[in-house]
Amino acid sequence: MEVFKIYSRKSFGIIALFAVLLSAGANAGLYYCINWLSANLSKDAGNEIVAKNISWAVNNLELISHNFYLWVVPAITGAFLLYGWLLWIILRRSMGKTFAQGHVQTSDASFKGKSKKDFVDQKIEQDRKRRLFLHSLSILQRDGRLLDFFDEDLSLYDDGQIGAAVRSIQEDCKKTIKKYIDAKPVIEAEEGEIVRIESGFDIDAIKLVGNVSGEPPFEGILKHRGWKAGKKEIPKLSDIQDSGIIIPAEVEIK
Repeated sequence: MEVFKIYSRKSFGIIALFAVLLSAGANAGLYYCINWLSANLSKDAGNEIVAKNISWAVNNLELISHNFYLWVVPAITGAFLLYGWLLWIILRRSMGKTFAQGHVQTSDASFKGKSKKDFVDQKIEQDRKRRLFLHSLSILQRDGRLLDFFDEDLSLYDDGQIGAAVRSIQEDCKKTIKKYIDAKPVIEAEEGEIVRIESGFDIDAIKLVGNVSGEPPFEGILKHRGWKAGKKEIPKLSDIQDSGIIIPAEVEIK
């Protein structure tokens, strides 16, 4: 985590600086204390009894004073820095767990929020696609009564009646398809003819079946001409909120 790394660097710098300042204060205080003791103990040097009792202390203080910057300063500074480093490690580990828990909670919240948003977006997209699909059926129903024809029980009619109904429905649906789509053949040839497929053909527009091997050009029998839209005019969607309604019922009030 980038935030935790920044926190670690800053905390290390602050603790190191604090340790250096403390060690400087301790060194200064110890230095003046040693000099003060040496000066005051030296005043009693004329007293033989006192001199014998404290001679060892005076010698040691003078030894420390002469080697203060060589021994004492590095030792005290190193001790403070060592304690500061140990404090930084303890603080880093404890705060690392806190940052990790916070990161997990944030990640979980983001994941839940993202999952919920993705679910809502996916549902909206599914409803939109469903509405567009059913809308195309509603156009054919409105102009050609296509769904009414599919719902009829044709066993109740003779072939002549069925043929007349189919002709009317086919004409109305054909007008609607031509108005909005104006379907054109993908390949301008009659079914059953030999056609040549050159290299670089559109695999979305032409599907090769049978014994397909080698590289184009290919020659084969046209089984179906295919269809493509000559127009891309989309009928305006109705204001119906329920995407499951293809076309509303009509009730005449008298």
